[in-house]
Amino acid sequence: MYSQLVDTGAKGKPSREGMSPEEAAFQDRIDQDITVEPRDWMPEQYRKTLIRQISQHAHSEIVGMLPEGNWISRAPSLRRKLILLAKVQDEAGHGLYLYSAAETLGVDRQELLDALHSGKAKYSSIFNYPTLTWADIGAIGWLVDGAAIMNQIPLCRCSYGPYARAMVRICKEESFHQRQGYEIMLELCRGTEEQKRMAQDALNRWWWPSLMMFGPPDGESVHTQQSMAWKIKRHTNDELRQRFIDQTVPQAHYLGLTLPDPELRYDEESGHWQIGEIDWSEFWRVIQGDGPCNRERLGARVRAYEEGAWVREAARVHAEKQAARRAA
Repeated sequence: MYSQLVDTGAKGKPSREGMSPEEAAFQDRIDQDITVEPRDWMPEQYRKTLIRQISQHAHSEIVGMLPEGNWISRAPSLRRKLILLAKVQDEAGHGLYLYSAAETLGVDRQELLDALHSGKAKYSSIFNYPTLTWADIGAIGWLVDGAAIMNQIPLCRCSYGPYARAMVRICKEESFHQRQGYEIMLELCRGTEEQKRMAQDALNRWWWPSLMMFGPPDGESVHTQQSMAWKIKRHTNDELRQRFIDQTVPQAHYLGLTLPDPELRYDEESGHWQIGEIDWSEFWRVIQGDGPCNRERLGARVRAYEEGAWVREAARVHAEKQAARRAA
């Protein structure tokens, strides 16, 4: 079975034992960093793994519009409204790129959306938390998009071509989102004492969920080893989480904010910031549908889809008329 790729040979490469000739040839291409394209032969499990990951990523972009869209009309200035509106539009575009990439694997987009709306498909746990103040928009940009960039930059070298190419533009736009969020936090921290308290409160609530975005610890991640063998992923969850921590802690110090972790310390020997224990029970609870806003977010997504049915129908009829004219 192809699942035996989790075994590695003497040079650290996936073992070919038990593979068919086609599977062994495919793995050789992966090891040589030859990009896989839609018409290339691929193991069925590779295809299914990509569909699961890309669709979950697309769902996260679409659902992720909701907590920020809630603040477009309440942003503190016209400039902030325009920036936030542009950001939310970017997220919609990211979802489009990713659904299109998933479709190259032979899956129907409607099937993906049905899985999301029924609760069968998952999206990032981070989007099940409420945005209580304007500072939360800053924290999302700084922390959530910062974590997303850490996750997504390696995906620009994903072994599957359409996914990797979609990620190039997505990462450029996410970089803008992260800077926009950090600017909001910086302005709040340079403002009144009440504004700085608001920024600190947002950091307190978003810090731990942001660390959970990278997924469970490596020892509990059922997909990481296989995905790395196929070079869908390039780094483990814990490696990416550590990079994010090392990048973000100095930024918090520059803002004059305190990270909500009494066990946070810098380890001179390793050169890394060490954190306290993450509450993984909260992560699994949110993933399983029992987060603060799970039902609200999914309900809003389903409602928006249903209310937009007339737009999709109008577009379909228009396309049919255009095709008929061309045929005539």
